Amino acid sequence: MLEDTIAVARGEAPADLLLRGGRVVNTLAGEVMAADVAVYDGRVVGLARPGESYQARQVVDLDGSYVCPGFMDAHVHLESSMVHPAEFARAVVPQGTTAVVADPHEIANVFGLYGIRYIMESSAGLPLDVYIMAPSCVPATDLETAGAVLSASDLALLLHDDRVLGIAEMMNYPGVLFRDPLVMEKIVVAGNRPIDGHAPLLSGQDLNAYVVAGIGSDHECTTVAEAQEKLGLGMRIFIREGTTARDLEPLLPLVTPLNARRCAFCTDDRHPADLLNEGHIDSIIRQAIRLGCPPITAIQMATLNPAEYFGLHHHGAVAPDFVADLVVFDDLQAPVVRQVYKAGRLVAENGVLLPTAITAARRIPIRSSMNVDWLGLDFRIPAQGDRIKVIGVIPDQIVTQKLVLPARIQDGLAVADVDHDILKMAVVERHMASGNVGLGFVQGVGLKRGAMASSVAHDSHNIVIIGANDGDMMTACIEVVRMRGGQAVVADDEVLARLPLPIAGLMSEEPLEKVRAGNEALARAAGDLGCRLRDPMMAMAFLALPVIPALKLTDRGLVDVTRFEFVPLFGEE
Repeated sequence: MLEDTIAVARGEAPADLLLRGGRVVNTLAGEVMAADVAVYDGRVVGLARPGESYQARQVVDLDGSYVCPGFMDAHVHLESSMVHPAEFARAVVPQGTTAVVADPHEIANVFGLYGIRYIMESSAGLPLDVYIMAPSCVPATDLETAGAVLSASDLALLLHDDRVLGIAEMMNYPGVLFRDPLVMEKIVVAGNRPIDGHAPLLSGQDLNAYVVAGIGSDHECTTVAEAQEKLGLGMRIFIREGTTARDLEPLLPLVTPLNARRCAFCTDDRHPADLLNEGHIDSIIRQAIRLGCPPITAIQMATLNPAEYFGLHHHGAVAPDFVADLVVFDDLQAPVVRQVYKAGRLVAENGVLLPTAITAARRIPIRSSMNVDWLGLDFRIPAQGDRIKVIGVIPDQIVTQKLVLPARIQDGLAVADVDHDILKMAVVERHMASGNVGLGFVQGVGLKRGAMASSVAHDSHNIVIIGANDGDMMTACIEVVRMRGGQAVVADDEVLARLPLPIAGLMSEEPLEKVRAGNEALARAAGDLGCRLRDPMMAMAFLALPVIPALKLTDRGLVDVTRFEFVPLFGEE
């Protein structure tokens, strides 16, 4: 009852918990203050400065350690961790993350509303608040076959849930600028809720139009000039430091004492090895401080700033009436999390989630997402000329080159040319058993023999396969489907490495450490076959993404992204 809470705050009744002798990082005042923190019924009820005191049923002596709010990831795709939500929580909560704002865009492209509900139900009862932004672009384009279509009416259904905060990244910025009716409906349905942006390099009057539509944030900036323009027009800037896109160092000079409260941190996509080896939001805070960001500013960007943008008014500070999501650490210049409290309850200590931390989480059954038309599956490419368009892989980048190279013709068929590092590529539709198979060629992968395949292929997540021969490509495809989704490397009809991802073909049911080991085994196996890419599965996942230039392959064919249209495989143009 409110009366009881007031009584505890006045010191007339004991608190549930007292963190005594600590130094509070006050994100509201922008200062560090010596104070005891009193917690009652899951919330902070008071700060006692020296000379003041509270009584409590449990007292923890911090002996000068720092206390700050739990960290928040402003934009993340949980699916990119490749593990289910409970396992993701086991990884990030001990590192101080107590809330994430998730865009379930990946699983929505596979399962639609069913996939979003899976994320919401399987993340309930965790010591991690998983808030949802309703995916705005399912499918991302009409150049590929996704497993679902989400309309404005579908998003409206989601927005009735308290955990759904708004509309996720509006990647279809041309649809905004040219007032596509379906896009307009999604913007209207958001009402006064936040709409996240996704508009790399958008500028000038087009950017004005994008902002005036009500889109309030962007996490795609890669230069200070781009971020400064968007910031000046009213957008919040989420500085991204993920696995593939690492923007913290180039963007941090943007942040000044005058504009820092309009900036926040996000990971977007962070893979198992980085979660285990580097950390989560805590690692971004430490890196920002090393690069010269004042520690209190860095902590504000990971706590109060995103909480205010998303309307989470009881998150992001250690102050009366704020949720007691608290992080304890010893060094303000290099915060390494020692303890994590969720709603006033100790849930992690010394980098380990406590066994009692997860009270109500449960595994939610999920159907298979693999539906392939085997009768029509054929990787043969009849020759229609002697020159072919080839996707040119650029190491450690998701953009590609558009190459035109001589075709190797054998018995009237265009085949892989290993001597010139030209491999065959296929994208097999796996949602509707439509029989769609996109076929093409890729250079820059390096395989001398064998094949590799994955059901992780942004954004529609069809099966993408690269190989030196059709037989191994078929074996790799069969193995992916047999696992109900996953990744495989094969050679001479033998599976050399495999990683099952039975949750929508995107996520594993295994511990994060085992998934990391599986990723490493896949990379080693591909390397033994000649692959030159550092992370071949991640690189392959983006070769089917027809919104990133220049040449990509979907289940419907070869896409010239600069022209946003299908192009023939054979010929110069």
